[in-house]
Amino acid sequence: MKIKVQTLDAQGNGDIELNDAVFAVEPRADILHRVVTWQLEKRRETARGTRERADVARTGKKFGRQKGGGTARHGDRRAPVFIGGGKAHGARVRDFNPSLNKKIRALGLKMALSSHAKAGSLIVMDSLTIADSKTKTLLGNMEQLNFGKKTLVIDGDAVDNSFALAAGNLHTVNVLPAQGANVYDILKSDTLVLTRAAVEKLEARFNG
Repeated sequence: MKIKVQTLDAQGNGDIELNDAVFAVEPRADILHRVVTWQLEKRRETARGTRERADVARTGKKFGRQKGGGTARHGDRRAPVFIGGGKAHGARVRDFNPSLNKKIRALGLKMALSSHAKAGSLIVMDSLTIADSKTKTLLGNMEQLNFGKKTLVIDGDAVDNSFALAAGNLHTVNVLPAQGANVYDILKSDTLVLTRAAVEKLEARFNG
């Protein structure tokens, strides 16, 4: 698959050949759903378990005699009604780390990339260097390139510093290095922007 390489001033800079095994995979909703669900579950942190009645280190001696004391018939000081007692119905530790086969994860990422290529919302940039790191300059460039409402920009090993500074004030632009490319962020964006370096890194990631 060939795609035109753009520059930030909307000028063409040749073509790039995209690997069909990465950018021309037919998307499947069930695979993408499994990967997104797995990714969101991995983000969740388990609650710290609270100490319940059996976990509190207090005496188990009966608080007082059963009858005649003029007070309630408590068994011990570990009851939830006492300060320092165990928590009643407290938070339990839960496992939010489901497993997913590496092949399915890789296939999901290929399908997410391919979905943008198929829809025509994939843009390949020659570089991301912004003069003086100005947000105003970047906004003008984005308007020329017809970026969507939500844009994900993926660079090579590290994001160009001038672009990262210029995009820092734009909540509609998300910037990631190639290593951070993931299915959820790609599908959530209206426009996917890759640099030449990002294309090389992603293709090497699957071929390696």
